[in-house]
Amino acid sequence: MIEFEHVSKQYSGDAFALRDISLSIADGELIFLAGPSGAGKSTLLKMIAGIEKPTSGKISVNGQDVSKLKAGSLPYLRRKLGLILQEQKLLLDRDVLTNVMLPLIVTGASTSEATSRAQLALEKVNLADKAKSFPLALSGGEQQRVAIARAIVNRPQIILADEPTAFLDRGNANKVLNALKAFQGAGVTCIVSSHDEYFLDQASRVIYLNQGQICDSWDSSLST
Repeated sequence: MIEFEHVSKQYSGDAFALRDISLSIADGELIFLAGPSGAGKSTLLKMIAGIEKPTSGKISVNGQDVSKLKAGSLPYLRRKLGLILQEQKLLLDRDVLTNVMLPLIVTGASTSEATSRAQLALEKVNLADKAKSFPLALSGGEQQRVAIARAIVNRPQIILADEPTAFLDRGNANKVLNALKAFQGAGVTCIVSSHDEYFLDQASRVIYLNQGQICDSWDSSLST
């Protein structure tokens, strides 16, 4: 589903965020990107979404060369993606249901369809009872699960999650991880960056980055 071919990203001078990355990700995998801060995990996720462009190399998503997409084509790519960021960027003056509906509204869905699908998305993250609450009335873990519901309301083929459990306690972090695992179980490809080694054995594959390079990669399902 996703292919990196000798991808490098250089921002300025001699500083490389990523260096000569070659990587294949299959449909339906749950992959963790591990490594210290500044290792290149966030840059790698942003490249899949077309937010960042490679300095060299090729990135393909479903056979489409993302690095060559024009700005007008990127919204069509992102409709297939669910993006979960460390900062949820929820609209504080809108209730939870409206926040989750927004990706559908901006792509032309009717209000009734957007409402129905947003309610289903909230049910998947066990927040149906918070639909009329406002973000500031929720805990940090609940806000992150709202962000997940918003990310999956478009029924994406791929979820990209950048440190989705950062700053959460273990209980809320587990709820976020369980939601991601449920989506993966339904066939969604999930790529998650995390510092939290507690979760690494939950992934179908772990890729360890350091200083912009892949230092190690292992399939946790094969570990004994």
